[in-house]
Amino acid sequence: MSLFKARDWWSTILGEKEEFDQGCLCVADVDNSGSGQDKVIVGSYKGYLRIFNPHPVKPGDEVQPEDLLLEVQLQEPILQVEVGKFVSGTEGLHLAVLHCRKLCVYAVSGTQGNVEHGNQYQIKLMYEHNLQRTACNMTYGPFGGVKGRDLICIQSMDGMLMLFEQESYAFGRFLPGFLLPGPLAYSSRTDSFITVSSCQQVESYKYQVLAFATDADERQDTEQQKLSSGKRLAVDWVLNIGEQALDICVVSFNQGVSSVFVLGERNFFCLKDNGQIRFMKKLDYSPSCFIPYCSVREGTINTLIANHSKMLNVYQDVTLKWATQLPCIPVSVKVANFQDLKGVIVTLSDDGHLQCSYLGTDPSLFQAPKVDSREINYEEMNAEMKELQKIIREATKTQDIFPESEKQRDVTVTAEVSPDLDEESQAIDSEVNAGAVPSVTVKITIQSRVTAQKPNLAVCVQAPLAVTCDQFVFDDLEPDSSETVVLSVFLKENCSPSELEGTCMISYNIPTELNPEGIPRVAQCNFSLPLKLVCFPAQPSKAANHKLTIDTNKPPISFVTIFPDFVDPSEGDQANALGFQFLTGSKTTLLASKTSQRYRIQSDQLEDLWLVTKELIHRLEEHFKKQNCKDFACTFSGSIPLQEYFELIDRHFELRLNAEKFQELLSERAVQFRAIERRLLTRFKDKTPAPLQHLDTLLEGTFREVIALADAAEENQASMFQAFAKLKSATHLVIMLISLWQKLSTDQVAILEATFLPLAEDTQELGWEETVDAAISYLLRTCLSKSSKEQALTLSSQFSMPKDTSRLKKNITLFCDRLAKGGRLSLSTDSAAQQTAVVPGGCATIPESDLEERTVIPGSTAMFSSHEHITKQKSK
Repeated sequence: MSLFKARDWWSTILGEKEEFDQGCLCVADVDNSGSGQDKVIVGSYKGYLRIFNPHPVKPGDEVQPEDLLLEVQLQEPILQVEVGKFVSGTEGLHLAVLHCRKLCVYAVSGTQGNVEHGNQYQIKLMYEHNLQRTACNMTYGPFGGVKGRDLICIQSMDGMLMLFEQESYAFGRFLPGFLLPGPLAYSSRTDSFITVSSCQQVESYKYQVLAFATDADERQDTEQQKLSSGKRLAVDWVLNIGEQALDICVVSFNQGVSSVFVLGERNFFCLKDNGQIRFMKKLDYSPSCFIPYCSVREGTINTLIANHSKMLNVYQDVTLKWATQLPCIPVSVKVANFQDLKGVIVTLSDDGHLQCSYLGTDPSLFQAPKVDSREINYEEMNAEMKELQKIIREATKTQDIFPESEKQRDVTVTAEVSPDLDEESQAIDSEVNAGAVPSVTVKITIQSRVTAQKPNLAVCVQAPLAVTCDQFVFDDLEPDSSETVVLSVFLKENCSPSELEGTCMISYNIPTELNPEGIPRVAQCNFSLPLKLVCFPAQPSKAANHKLTIDTNKPPISFVTIFPDFVDPSEGDQANALGFQFLTGSKTTLLASKTSQRYRIQSDQLEDLWLVTKELIHRLEEHFKKQNCKDFACTFSGSIPLQEYFELIDRHFELRLNAEKFQELLSERAVQFRAIERRLLTRFKDKTPAPLQHLDTLLEGTFREVIALADAAEENQASMFQAFAKLKSATHLVIMLISLWQKLSTDQVAILEATFLPLAEDTQELGWEETVDAAISYLLRTCLSKSSKEQALTLSSQFSMPKDTSRLKKNITLFCDRLAKGGRLSLSTDSAAQQTAVVPGGCATIPESDLEERTVIPGSTAMFSSHEHITKQKSK
């Protein structure tokens, strides 16, 4: 913020909803009055042309109508206005107006008025040029050193310089390597045109070189035909400034020296007329426009630079001399002379705020108020203080920050899953190969006790499951109102899910007196999906590759009782074998022993054991809970299937490596494809065609390779998604078996799940292997460490994709071994005190040195030597 504001000398607002830009402002004695007093000429994109003769206005007064000399609406938008000697036979000033497809030159004249209304002004069209190309901007000057007249050069949007010798068209030339038009200026001392190209280079072209170069119309000829005359347009000098330019201005306040000023996006350059840098200034703001206006000391130039912070800075070369605040952001700034007041700053904003101002300071009119000498009423102050403290307490109540209990919650959300599958499946775009993919209906009810603003409901299930609609937006909920939505859940991807659960979450705002916009709140609930959503009853299978045995302390329960939705009631209590056919094609068999208290789950795939095992334990717990049996427990005394688990890890990691290889190959082929494209474009642009040398064949072959690699990468990505789903299911199974084997508490199971299942989704940047390896390494060095020496080891804080999975598999094996020796999972730092010599019943320890030194075969029966592998016993 500036200490001083620009002193408003005269200002007005132009039109309504009109737009203006850099070239829409010009100041000059356009009516040739001879008084030396400038007029302000403004053109707008709506086609309005206005000429003002500003007079000083007292604060609070309005602009006088006679200040507007002329206002006329032209047929086309006005891109730029300039004043110069544009008409032959006279050295009077005329007004040039540039439209998109037309250049018009007008004479502005005034007639002496005989009444108090003042003089009358009018414009007369002297000549016009219809342009064959869309114009961008223009510049003028005595091209070629002519005396007493100015020529006009117009730059088109496609890079053509069109030169006009007043009433006649001279010639046109295309700029080489053109992409987008930039600012254009003319230097009379070197007789050259200066612009900034799309390559962020300041380029200078001599007028003589333009005149003798190839004519623009000959550019359309065939490249095989050689030109009989003319030269190729060559640049005089080039300077790379490294940024786009906003404006260019050429000034010469001394006869022998001229300077080229370039305003960039972040820098301000002053160049000599040969392209060398005189000085540059790095700006710490975003400039909008500028103008060099005078030289107050020999060898220096003063410049005005406006920025988007409504500031106008005055520089003497690179030294900041003054800074002032403007009421708007100017897009154009000029310096004019009005009625014995020289150096008035004229600014124009993009919305038509035209202001004439000058620099100065306002005297401070502030007077300190008189001190009130009345006595202080302490009782009133105490009462006011208590009232304010009460307001503060109301505003900082904990219920506005922390969630309330479920009974006191303002908005509750509940989900009810239908006990039966949908009669007509609602599955959409399912990729499952099964004939009919079932779906189940979920009814979600939202109840509000208070006014809830902007309620949004989101329903989330983990892939490969999907919902028919996952986002709902409601109107504001009134007190004691409710909303109900119904959706369906189905299996979309062709793989079994690792979890049959979903989450409903609603976000809303609760308005208060101090916060009418509302305090954001969130309510959520979880729901469980039925097992028959992903599988259906089938014949039990006798043979299987993977078998697990779960021990209980209660007699086996008939499957008709605990699995009524999968067993035919006609079988009665004789059903001790049950088959589950998954929609993905695999089968799992559940067996109940008739003589012992055991259940066996077997399948050809390790990951398919998880959902059935979880469902079995859950239904057994619910069954005995209904019978008020509190001592029911499940245990697992077999060996953890680590070898099969490691195979799933290796498969997932192999797909991750393939994805990385595909990414590298795609990058290489893309670089090769772009290089061939550049070669071909160079050949096509060359005026003397050369043979392609099979570049087109190479381009087509590279394109096919890119498409093939992209398809292979996409297929690998789908395979990696399925492998990660299988790995999650197997990981859930391993966690459950470890918790049953070691009889872990709920907190310890939570630590185990956070260790082995840290990611909901797997990515190349952060994968499952390195994350789990870091978590297990932390536990091995803290709560499962053998000595303080291991606790002192530091872990790497950077995650990177490992070269292989050998370290991870070794850590998992060591993790299970230390749990077998009595290690206990805990996040407490005092882990050494937790190490005890107590080993779970039936488990004998082995020396850890033997485990670390020899080659361990995970999952083998020798891992825990005293364990009798129950899975090899035949179910009775």
